[in-house]
Amino acid sequence: MRPDIAVLVPCYNEGQTVGKVVRDFKEALPEATIYVYDNNSTDNTAQEAEAAGAVVRKEPQQGKGNVVRSMFRDIDADVYLMVDGDDTYPAEAAREMVEKVLNEGYDMVVGDRLSSTYFSENKRFSRSLGNEMAKWWINLLFHAHLHDILTGYRAMSFDFVKTYPTLHPGFELETEMTMQALDKRCRIIEIPVQFRERPAGSFSKMKPFSDGLGVAKSFYVMVSRFRPVIFFGLIASILFAAAIGLWIWGGVAFGCLNTVSEAFVLIGGALCALCGFFSVAVGAVLNMQAKHAREKYIVDCNIFTLKRKEMKKS
Repeated sequence: MRPDIAVLVPCYNEGQTVGKVVRDFKEALPEATIYVYDNNSTDNTAQEAEAAGAVVRKEPQQGKGNVVRSMFRDIDADVYLMVDGDDTYPAEAAREMVEKVLNEGYDMVVGDRLSSTYFSENKRFSRSLGNEMAKWWINLLFHAHLHDILTGYRAMSFDFVKTYPTLHPGFELETEMTMQALDKRCRIIEIPVQFRERPAGSFSKMKPFSDGLGVAKSFYVMVSRFRPVIFFGLIASILFAAAIGLWIWGGVAFGCLNTVSEAFVLIGGALCALCGFFSVAVGAVLNMQAKHAREKYIVDCNIFTLKRKEMKKS
């Protein structure tokens, strides 16, 4: 039986480029179904995508994360290829990425721009800096060796798509998706792809400051969720250091301060120490929950695989 391949193209005001994207991927993967989800575009995105042969659907909730959540919920396929509608990713890499999932069992295949032409083509310094910072922290926390964290070009397995909770609404999606895959011990591989700058007259929808803050916020939330021992352990260390500092200061200044000041210093140190112990306890509890979530992911994947085998037999 021929595998079902879904090409997912989330779009907002990409009327200038989406038609070419659809045609390129229809040529690269003629057996695939190409889905374009229009996210409240004010231009002719939907018309251009439909004219090029895509299945066009609407997503009223603004934000790329909201679009991808609907895509993952609505569409059933053996492999999913997600690509932006701005014509910056090459369709020539699509076949290799899809086959890595179908034939080699990878859960996620990442189109790595940074090992290719990204720095020569990309003119947005803030985007490059954000990618480098995210890469450094994520590789450190998860003992990984990924190069491109923020790429929008990914092939994914059915199991990953159907067990991945898309929590953030906007451009935090790629960071969240990468951390989720690493935390759940998914099989990930990167393939270098050529990056192209947007065509003249086409503009990025990213807002460097607000979207950068969103990525930083999502990173903060994800670290506390996936690596709670490190996150709350760091907070506890700061609190314990503050407590010791206050106690030492109170001891050195003993006799120089009045009784009320000495009491405030000692009580402040005790409160810092108490909050430190509380932080350690919270980290331990959340670490058990994170471990349980990883175990549940494995069980869910096994159940999905079994059910799909039964459906294909019938």
